[in-house]
Amino acid sequence: MKIAVTGAAGFIGSNLVKGLNARGIDDIIAVDDLTDGDKFRNLADLKIADYVDADDFYDLFAEGAFGQVEAVFHEGACSDTMELDGKFMMDNNYTLSCELFHACQDQGTRLLYASSAATYGGSDTFSESPEFERPLNVYGYSKLLFDQRLRRELGAKFENASTQVAGFRYFNVYGPREQHKGRMASVAFHQFKQFQTERRVKLFGEYGGYGAGGQMRDFVFIDDVVSVNLWFLDHPEKSGIFNLGTGRAQPFNDVAMAVVNTLRQSKNAALLTVEEAVLGGLIDYIDFPAALVGKYQSYTQADLSALREAGCQHTFADVQTGVSAYMQWLNGAKN
Repeated sequence: MKIAVTGAAGFIGSNLVKGLNARGIDDIIAVDDLTDGDKFRNLADLKIADYVDADDFYDLFAEGAFGQVEAVFHEGACSDTMELDGKFMMDNNYTLSCELFHACQDQGTRLLYASSAATYGGSDTFSESPEFERPLNVYGYSKLLFDQRLRRELGAKFENASTQVAGFRYFNVYGPREQHKGRMASVAFHQFKQFQTERRVKLFGEYGGYGAGGQMRDFVFIDDVVSVNLWFLDHPEKSGIFNLGTGRAQPFNDVAMAVVNTLRQSKNAALLTVEEAVLGGLIDYIDFPAALVGKYQSYTQADLSALREAGCQHTFADVQTGVSAYMQWLNGAKN
């Protein structure tokens, strides 16, 4: 089985390659832009058949240069929600994706692609339906427009696709292999770094009607994201747009405490409550940044109805379980 993974040296892409390798699949075309050369580390321990630069892959693929490719996991995108260059964002996330979609349909190749929960933006309902889609930034809009284009061409649930097309609206994903993402890395990753250097973690103070550290997100562990993607690889008859979160909203305070307590446990220190951590200076609440006012989702929670109706019954880790496993991995990588 020949598979292509775009954004293969990135966070989700490299974990998908790892998940495919675990199944014994290594006939993989890894597609990325290694201008940031350090991203090679995400591929160094993985098995692939070939690496193709992103500038070259899409035209070559459309020409059939790689022979029969069973599926493309399309994770390549600009995912910086603070990026203001709309032309750059639309070229990368919309136009390129449209070209890839048509090439996949022409060649009978399945397309499993990354959408985003940013498509919901200012909504308080997170169900895969147009009336709830209200992006707050051009990143969210670029992802939404591709979803809309596919609905227009394939039908509301992609029922007219000639071969599988499945889009996944990722919520707040965290886990190994995200170290290259800079400011766009997960809050868990940043808090690990903060605790290692400052012995404290930072959270936003009051905002959006939520108390300090009380803003709530659907935080989803990368292993769960990979499992759901591979479930769809196993079920080529399933197409559509699907939320990929846990279906559970948890406050940022929960993430902070999972970070703090896991790292304290590694030093045989006692577990703390949020209140004890704040009093002890281990949690530092900072003023909400002016640059994010009006552009920030204070609450997200994936509606998993469509995923469950498709037959995917995967059980997702909660924050305490997933972040604890991630902190142990980071501690091991550090040491």
